[in-house]
Amino acid sequence: MEANDERMHPLIERVMDNIEKVMIGKRQAAMLALTALLAEGHVLLEDVPGVGKTMLVRVIAKSLGTEFKRIQFTPDLLPSDLTGLSIYNQKDMVFEFRPGPLMGNVVLADEINRTSPKTQAALLEGMEEGGVTVDGQTRVLPKPFFVMATQNPIEYEGTFPLPEAQLDRFLLKLKMGYPNAAEELEMLNRLESYHPIEDIEPVLSIEDVLDLQASARTVYVEESIKKYLIEIVTRTRHHHQVYLGVSPRGSLALLKAAQAWAMMYNRKYVVPDDIKGLAPFVLGHRLILKPDAKYSGIGSEDVVSEVLKQVTVPIFKKDTVK
Repeated sequence: MEANDERMHPLIERVMDNIEKVMIGKRQAAMLALTALLAEGHVLLEDVPGVGKTMLVRVIAKSLGTEFKRIQFTPDLLPSDLTGLSIYNQKDMVFEFRPGPLMGNVVLADEINRTSPKTQAALLEGMEEGGVTVDGQTRVLPKPFFVMATQNPIEYEGTFPLPEAQLDRFLLKLKMGYPNAAEELEMLNRLESYHPIEDIEPVLSIEDVLDLQASARTVYVEESIKKYLIEIVTRTRHHHQVYLGVSPRGSLALLKAAQAWAMMYNRKYVVPDDIKGLAPFVLGHRLILKPDAKYSGIGSEDVVSEVLKQVTVPIFKKDTVK
């Protein structure tokens, strides 16, 4: 999304200041990650190793004062390694539950496409249901609960690509990208002697995060903007290069993301540009393209961009806000 000149919410500004002490040139990725958090969704980061995916998650967790857990996905990882398991205590003669790393507030699922589909499903159950089933008992995950999963591009060997139905569980899909020359030089100078992540202090509490999530849910969305969103989604379902378009879950995801984005800029209402700017990140990974489109080098982002050009942007008047 393009730079926004609007004044940010003071609490969000604090978090962004913290993030930019560590991350250089990744403002858009950071803002979109916070959007997913406040919309009570999750993020899939797809990019090559070494571009700062893990560091972004760490600095967000430290800024929010939340419990951070990191899970390194490998081919031999089991579902119980994520959720935890019950262990028999011989002294007390009872089974005791030992929680796994999924029981955190901010969870980094690193290289999610390097583990088996069975273990991927255990993570996705927690993301979708807000709880995990262990030994037949459902255990509720803490709130807030936010997953940032990373994956290397599928052309790398030894990966298990996520099925389309599972990709749909992520609110946003992002790419970090390489820094430009000036940003990389600044990174070298800044990290030459020590890493600034060590100096990061929490600027928000868990209660602040929950309050912001509640505020995002109350942001007003005018009827014409909802119809604009539906028109975009409907056109993806009938696009000649698309085999399967955006599901109703995708429509709701875009609405929630737009509400969170508006709240971060201290607005009590969504504007058409919120929908238009967020659509590529929310909808792109939900499309299944026809084989001939893939062979022609056409990507999901190209389809979303084409659809956005075809749909007329509604005229929004602030005085219609209740």
